[in-house]
Amino acid sequence: MKVSPALVVMAAGMGSRYGGLKQIDPLGPNGQIILDYSIYDAYKAGFSRVIFVIKPELKQAFEDKIGAKARKYMQVDYAFQTLDNLPDGLTPPEGRAKPLGTAHAVYCAGSLLDVPFAVINADDFYGSDAFKRIYDFLSTTSDDEKYRYCMVGYKVENTLTENGTVSRGVCTSDNSGFLSSIIERTAIKRDENGIIRFSQDDESGIIEQGTPVSMNMWGFTPSFAKELKNMLFDFFENTLPKNPEKAEFYLPYAVDTLIHNGKATAKLLTTDSRWFGVTYREDKPSVQKALSDMTNAGEYPENL
Repeated sequence: MKVSPALVVMAAGMGSRYGGLKQIDPLGPNGQIILDYSIYDAYKAGFSRVIFVIKPELKQAFEDKIGAKARKYMQVDYAFQTLDNLPDGLTPPEGRAKPLGTAHAVYCAGSLLDVPFAVINADDFYGSDAFKRIYDFLSTTSDDEKYRYCMVGYKVENTLTENGTVSRGVCTSDNSGFLSSIIERTAIKRDENGIIRFSQDDESGIIEQGTPVSMNMWGFTPSFAKELKNMLFDFFENTLPKNPEKAEFYLPYAVDTLIHNGKATAKLLTTDSRWFGVTYREDKPSVQKALSDMTNAGEYPENL
């Protein structure tokens, strides 16, 4: 039986990155921000509910700027990522200011996650095809002897910028199309011969065109939110003490842990969509042009 998945948008970092919501860059032809396009694409794919994970102090500004528009398309709920939003028995390190990471953001929405759900970043443009693929998976798949999760992978060449280097999680899968590893690669860019290379620490190499990379678009069943509680205890005991001010509990780590413990699989869904984001200030004109071109082609309404 088909169920209606929810969309979780990790937006708790928006205030700090943009100096408050007032300075979110308008990129669309009528002042739209990237998140407006994600909400519209999710709605067109079939999502009818969105959960924004934000800082509590930004709720009114977020509702005025983003939530009110999203309500035209779907039910809107809020969850709050704060340092003290933790399982009983855990307390954040003294002096910690930095959020605890993307997996913690999903944990903070756990009480609302009673259906399968997709997770995205607030400031990445994923494209309509990616939302269709993840919706189709989530609405037709359920846990059996293992948790059945998924991730949308983008061809590496569709995630680059001409204005500098990027970091990406390079994905490999087994013969059945299940994710087997994500290796973080930094300083990725095309060289003068068009070859995609990475360079980090003492390691460098080539990434072949067509290689799938992660842009943090995940799909989960409700089991994931429950598992995060247990993994937070492990994170606080074994990882956080090594770097109390900066260590983060990341989604890829949480998924990888469940896969290697034999509890879960993650289907690697690939898309030909092009990712857009403003990694560098110089990226803004090219993103604006791409959104304008898609609007002119009829992919998005002018007054989104």
